[in-house]
Amino acid sequence: MRDDLPRARKRLGQHFLTDPRILARIADALELTGTETVVEIGPGRGALTEHLLDRAGRVVAVELDRDLVPYLREKFPGRPLEVVEGDVLERPLAALTGGEEFVLAGNVPYYITTPILFHALVPPRARRAVYLVQREVAERVVAVAGAEEYGALSVNVQALANPRIMFRVPAGAFSPPPKVESAVLRVDPRPDPAIAPEEERPFRELVQAAFGLRRKQMRRVVRTIGDTTAERADEILAAAGIDAEARPETLTVEQFAALARAMR
Repeated sequence: MRDDLPRARKRLGQHFLTDPRILARIADALELTGTETVVEIGPGRGALTEHLLDRAGRVVAVELDRDLVPYLREKFPGRPLEVVEGDVLERPLAALTGGEEFVLAGNVPYYITTPILFHALVPPRARRAVYLVQREVAERVVAVAGAEEYGALSVNVQALANPRIMFRVPAGAFSPPPKVESAVLRVDPRPDPAIAPEEERPFRELVQAAFGLRRKQMRRVVRTIGDTTAERADEILAAAGIDAEARPETLTVEQFAALARAMR
């Protein structure tokens, strides 16, 4: 490794992707046409940023590491790059672009992957997003009802978007190498979201609470969450078309949406 490169900070969960072929594949997964504004989360040393600049109209890169901010600004003089210093979780993504439509990319630190995925689902959302994440997280996002990996993350993402794993990335492609495998996850907003914007917060709260009781039958889940009787729980479940003896891990996204409306 070159001595003049900024060092990875363990406390920030930094693992810099260095394989040029994988970097190119990630940029290609965004299907850029040369006119888009890309918001990049965690540009690090700018390896992916360079590929994005070659394909997009403009890149807005959000970097938490204050030492990397001047490095990035100096690395790409004259290019359509804006480097924003700060925590991406504290900034509405759409505001970073001045209200323009955008696409999203990022090598997401593993310790805050789930919060970033949820943050990116707050409207107005990106037209599409491509993330480099821990493989286990990617598998949870795309899991279907009844699968071992299926949970609150699966339901909350799939209610609003169509996620898919594009390809896996070995640990050796990073510096320093992480202790886990990674995957590239693409997330496209659904043209037919399962819930309306005003339903998103109560839906998310319901799903989180239900999977906190994932081994319980839905009758017990609704009784606990709704603080109601078994009889009333059965009525709610019947209205949603859900078997009272089913368990949360077997419910589809659409069934959770129906349950959220019935519980209102």
